[in-house]
Amino acid sequence: MLVSLAALWAFAAWVTLRDGLNLAWVSVYNTNVAQPSESLLLQLQQERRLTMIHLADPGAVGKSQIAAQRTRTDEAAAKFRELASTDRVEFAADDVLKERIGETFRRLDEFGTGRKEIDAGRRDRVTAVAAFNNLIDSLYRTYESLATLDDDAIARDTRTLISLNWTRELISREDALLAGVVAARRFSGTESVRFTQIVGAHRYNMDRVLTDLENEDPTAYQQLRKSQALERLHSLEDLVSQQGRPGVIPPVTSEHWQNTTARALTELHNVVREAGERLVDRSTPVAVGVIARLVLAGLLGLVAVIASIILSITTARALVRQLEKLRTAAMELANERLPSVVARLAQGEKVDVAAEAPPLKFGDDVIGQVGTAFNAVQETAIRTAVEEAQLRQSIRDILLSLARRTQSLVHRQLTLLDVMERRESEPSELKDLFRIDHLATRMRRNAENLIVLAGASPARAWRRSVPMVDVVRGALAEVEDYTRVTVLPMGETALSGRAVGDVIHLLAELIENAVSFSPPYTTVQIGGQAVASGYAIEIEDRGLGMSAEDLAAANERIANPPEFNLSSTARLGLYVVSRLAERHGIRVALKASPYGGTTAVVLLPHDLVTEGGEVLSDGATDHGRRSLQPGGARETALVGAPEVFAAPVQEVVSVPTSVPEPPRTEPQPSEPVGTEVPRPASPASFTPSGLPFRVPQASLAPELAAGPQSVLDGEDDEDRSPEDIRKIMGSFQSGTRKGRSEAAKLLDEGHEGKDDQ
Repeated sequence: MLVSLAALWAFAAWVTLRDGLNLAWVSVYNTNVAQPSESLLLQLQQERRLTMIHLADPGAVGKSQIAAQRTRTDEAAAKFRELASTDRVEFAADDVLKERIGETFRRLDEFGTGRKEIDAGRRDRVTAVAAFNNLIDSLYRTYESLATLDDDAIARDTRTLISLNWTRELISREDALLAGVVAARRFSGTESVRFTQIVGAHRYNMDRVLTDLENEDPTAYQQLRKSQALERLHSLEDLVSQQGRPGVIPPVTSEHWQNTTARALTELHNVVREAGERLVDRSTPVAVGVIARLVLAGLLGLVAVIASIILSITTARALVRQLEKLRTAAMELANERLPSVVARLAQGEKVDVAAEAPPLKFGDDVIGQVGTAFNAVQETAIRTAVEEAQLRQSIRDILLSLARRTQSLVHRQLTLLDVMERRESEPSELKDLFRIDHLATRMRRNAENLIVLAGASPARAWRRSVPMVDVVRGALAEVEDYTRVTVLPMGETALSGRAVGDVIHLLAELIENAVSFSPPYTTVQIGGQAVASGYAIEIEDRGLGMSAEDLAAANERIANPPEFNLSSTARLGLYVVSRLAERHGIRVALKASPYGGTTAVVLLPHDLVTEGGEVLSDGATDHGRRSLQPGGARETALVGAPEVFAAPVQEVVSVPTSVPEPPRTEPQPSEPVGTEVPRPASPASFTPSGLPFRVPQASLAPELAAGPQSVLDGEDDEDRSPEDIRKIMGSFQSGTRKGRSEAAKLLDEGHEGKDDQ
């Protein structure tokens, strides 16, 4: 509203100021254009009359007299040029007035050429008078552009005076024409017709002027109506018009005509001057009114605008203070209190809604009503945050409870499967048991995903360091399409027991992604090596890869895991990886593979790895048939099922030189309660997993042992018949089945011995 008031004041001030400027411009026009042009007009009229007489009778007017008149005309023209070319006129005049002043200047320049032609005798009286008339016409057109006052009555009176002055110019033209005819003592050509036309024009114009003056200026009207000079002039005009013919002597003398026209012109000049003075007197109240409006619209309007500004500022300050208080409360709620409440709720603290959302007082006005609404909003926001946090905590507790139950059942299932696998000797049944074993292992990983999403840690843990190759194999046991994974040498590096379970889970998620997002005919390679900042494991697939934007987004999600949202289920694997990596300070990064796929780099810190790490002796390095077992409980079977690997994944375990600890039944702190760890009967005859330790060629018959070396080395494989090969493989299968049976018996004996104790 303040802007609208200021705009209204500016408009009123400009309208009033424009009237004042218009008065000032009228003064400029009168001083710099009207007065000097009037002097020029009188001199041109006098020179025109003398020129007409000189052209008719060179002896009547001498050249010296014409030269003197031309000098006076040139001085008046120079004065007009000087005043009409000033900066004041340039600033005050509009485009039309500037154009007409410029036209008058051009006519003045051309007028000198006309004089030369008159002196050279190349112009007669008709063409000579035309040069003067053209210049005078341009002056009168300039007068018409001067009547620009916004007051209609004053502008109309001004135009009436200009028309009256034009009547005087027409009479002057009659005088010049007839003066030439009288000097020549006859009418020539069309001069009589031309004289009659001019007379008709000036009488018509006079009648129109008198009609306007009758109401506008009665004094001037009465002077013109009762003018005897004009009556005598009209009588002579009638006489000349009636008797004037080509070749006929004019019916008037030079002295009689000159005296009559001079009195008429002088009287018209006086009427115009006096009417102009009266017009100025009538315009004075107009000027006073303009000044009064300027004062009222300018000063009083300005005072009103200033008062409005002061009132607006004081009112706005009060509103701004209330709004700032409201804004501060809103910012404090959004940036401090609400995040603090959410953080405390995330830590399990209880929050009092009334204490965290105290009502704020803003008054009883409209701002106060908005403040009351804000109080309700902040109380609702904090209460909603509390309820949402409680709901999320309840959901997490439910997920954690379900996951713990599922994990416990899967552990019991795996233990039962372990017993069944040891007891089973049929290859087909053992193959199905291995498949169930693998499915159960994957079910355990999914259950642990729920535990990680709930913010807890899985129950799996190890007391001692585990070789890195066993950690990778444990991860492979939790992947569905593990047959497509190739494990490269990992070196003599072990992983700290406290991180084994989480690293296995982390690697399993990354390997699962690698085999899922690559074609089924490709393989995934896993390799590891010690680096300056720890131990790096690289998982490389041969799939389509990811764009640079997707890689950057995935790395950002892993490096800075967001708050878990139940609606964001598209990247649960990455979320689990980020949480597991954050727990142990592990850095995980994805990058483009040179083969077109994606490479996941897992960098384990120094505090989690040891070079030449200690190998578990209580079942954690069951390379022949099992993967990692937390605290002695087995994880899954990797070797034994025909479809597991193209080549057997086995390592030779050296025989311990010291006697191991006696069998025990109590669980370690890191082992699940109720888990009984099987122990081998003889460390010198069996592997830590309970299988008999096989010594190459120890059971060969002497004749076979002494046989050709080439047969043992397999150099003559090409000479063997299919029947021989079948017998050899059957013997190998029988020996394997027998070894499993003996191992199962030893296990049963060990359990019975423990039960007896």
